[in-house]
Amino acid sequence: MAGKSDEQGIDRRGALECMAWAGAGLLWTVAGGVPVVKEILGASEARAQASTGFTFAQISDSHLGFDKPANPDTTGTLQEAMQHVLAVKEKPAFIIHTGDISHLSKPAQFDDADKIIGAARLDVHYVPGEHDVIDEDNGKAYLERYGKNAKGKGWYAFDHQGVHFVGLVNVFDLKAGGMGNLGAEQLAWLADDLKGKSASTPIVVFAHIPMWTVYAEWGWGTEDASQALDMLKRFGSVTVLNGHIHQIFQKVEGNVTFHTARSTGFPQGAPGVAASAGPLLVPADKLRTVLGVASIAVKQGTQSLAIIDTPLA
Repeated sequence: MAGKSDEQGIDRRGALECMAWAGAGLLWTVAGGVPVVKEILGASEARAQASTGFTFAQISDSHLGFDKPANPDTTGTLQEAMQHVLAVKEKPAFIIHTGDISHLSKPAQFDDADKIIGAARLDVHYVPGEHDVIDEDNGKAYLERYGKNAKGKGWYAFDHQGVHFVGLVNVFDLKAGGMGNLGAEQLAWLADDLKGKSASTPIVVFAHIPMWTVYAEWGWGTEDASQALDMLKRFGSVTVLNGHIHQIFQKVEGNVTFHTARSTGFPQGAPGVAASAGPLLVPADKLRTVLGVASIAVKQGTQSLAIIDTPLA
């Protein structure tokens, strides 16, 4: 796709063409490091094709407590998202939530999210969004609830059936409109965590703010992500899952596939199209076409991951 690149190296037209705003479900098969849309599927067909190996679900940006016109019922749409997770033909092994569980870091908002997500009776692995750590105690409520077994400000890793998962935190000390950051302490921990892993180990990294620069003008990127990505170059298969931008962008860089998620709360405008970041008001009958969940299938005998993005509608 040809298009004029901006100073950050983003092909704006190409990037916008890679966004998925709607559809019955996209099955992305990552082969040889290159993601290919095999076909556009109905949700039930897509789930059936992801039935080998194990699957896990990604939800993001629930923003419980948000009640503005862009979505006055974020509790209801999170409940609908969880119904989609429960409807997956092959039961997910666990759920990853890539941040902004709450809108204002309030205990009642976390309580409501826990009740809705907990109804699935699945393990849930969280990383914080900036809205989860904006309380006056600098994220204490989030860390006490979700970070008990984590390091530093909430980062951690775990393994599942030969795949190494790394939850990173890039939302502390954000400046208005500024980029996310990992910091020296977390980067040192990551180097130590990866040190003993074979280069053939599939790696899944998940964090709230994208780990590549989607749109610098809106702070949609992580300023020291390159230091983390340098550590991942020796691995044959790396998938990076993010939230924050409330829409789907995908990028492949060498051995790394980057994939952002829809929100379950409200949509945001497209960079280069909308005047600014923030809640986007769409017609009520279109709202559920721009909210959704993702189901990620890890195929046995291959390092490829298939990502199925399903809107609520």
